Amino acid sequence: MGRTQAGPLAVIIMAALVVSGCTSNRVGGLNTQPSPLTPAPSGTVTSNQLPPPTQPGVGSPAIGPDGFPIAPGQTGVASADPNADTTDPDAVDGADTDSSVLEVASAQPVSREEMVGAWRVSTQGADCQMFMALTRWSTGFRAASRGCPGDAANVSSWNINGNRVVLSDSGGNQVATLFSSGSGRFDGQTSGGQAISLAR
Repeated sequence: MGRTQAGPLAVIIMAALVVSGCTSNRVGGLNTQPSPLTPAPSGTVTSNQLPPPTQPGVGSPAIGPDGFPIAPGQTGVASADPNADTTDPDAVDGADTDSSVLEVASAQPVSREEMVGAWRVSTQGADCQMFMALTRWSTGFRAASRGCPGDAANVSSWNINGNRVVLSDSGGNQVATLFSSGSGRFDGQTSGGQAISLAR
């Protein structure tokens, strides 16, 4: 009979020890509450109308009579015909030998590193995205467009030629030429004669 009473008594004693272990101070003072924050100083709040946002040193690019952006330091475009032979010595002075976009001496120099990443593209009245990487590809470095219309949809590579950014298709054909028109912005023309701009 002593044996049958010892079993339940042992279970009760073990349960009491387990429960008392949970309430002991050995775990000691774990404060799970964060310390209170000090209040911020109070002051007066004023409101004024902010001026429209602008980039330092950059305004909206001037638009020439043909509807394309005018390069910094220029008063017009080299040729209204994107297919004009600019290698001819009698061609318009200052014309680019690869396209009708002017090589602009006053345009800011361009580095490969500043071109890497995502760009907002505006061309043919639509906005889309272009991504540029430093992975070697056909005529330069890898590029891809997303949702772009016309010539910009064919961009698969990019490269820097002097102070210009040249966009090309998978066959190495030039798709567009752009020049820096300020911090984080490039403007130019596609081979089809459409205005194109890249901005961050």
